Order: sequence, then C-alpha cells, then structure tokens
Amino acid sequence: MSHDAHSANGPNPPSATGTTGPAEESTRTESSVAHHAIDFVEVENSPEYTTLKRTHRSFVLPLSAFFLLWYLVYVFLGAYAHEFMARPVFGPVNMGIVLGLAQFVTTFVITMAYVSFANRTLDPKAVAIRERLEQYEKDGVK
Repeated sequence: MSHDAHSANGPNPPSATGTTGPAEESTRTESSVAHHAIDFVEVENSPEYTTLKRTHRSFVLPLSAFFLLWYLVYVFLGAYAHEFMARPVFGPVNMGIVLGLAQFVTTFVITMAYVSFANRTLDPKAVAIRERLEQYEKDGVK
C-alpha cells in the first residue's frame, strides 16, 4: 500500500477545500439528529419511579419473608420433629413428603401471584415511565 493509505488523517482525509470523505459525512448527518440526554438520577428520584419501587417492594418483601419463614419451618421440622415428619398421611406418604411437595406448590403459587401482580400493577407504571423517557429523548419535552 502507498504511504497515503496509511496517513494520519485516516482513509478519508480532508480535501484542499476542507470537505471530508463520505464516511465522515454520514456520521455527521446521523449525529446531527437531536437526542436529549436522560438524567437517570432525576428519573430515579421522580415521584413515578419512587411509587413504582414502593409498589414493587410492598408486594415482594412480604411474600419473600413469608416464603423464607415457611421454608425455615419445614427445615426445622425435618431436623428436630422427626416423629411429626414421619407421621403417615396416607399409605407410604408421610407428613415430610406432603410438606416438601407443598414447598413446590407454594413456589408456583407465589410465582403466579407475582406475574399477575406485575402484569396488572407494575408493568403499566413502568411502561408509562419508559414512554415518557423515550418521548423526552426524542423531542426534549418532559
């Protein structure tokens, strides 16, 4: 390759008239589209986002605490209440098996409840925030 192809100005050096090559012109055109920067700290402190976080926590924290407590009760019963956990419920199925299966059922019920709650309550609020930010980014109007 010639020395010109490796010049410090890159593949499209400015011409004598000061114009640039096609690659730089397309970059300049794309960057001239108005994009407004979003202040995410401001968004995080906004009433809408604060309400969304509060609503999320008010559902998730109590359910998480309930499930953790329920799981610990199951573990402690298995560790210290052998007679209770070995008590037959029907046929070869004992209380330990029933409570163990109830752990799985509880997990699925909590998951379904959260999905329903998120779809009904959280998602509309999050969509409203996202749409407002996208509009601001596009138009610069808050």
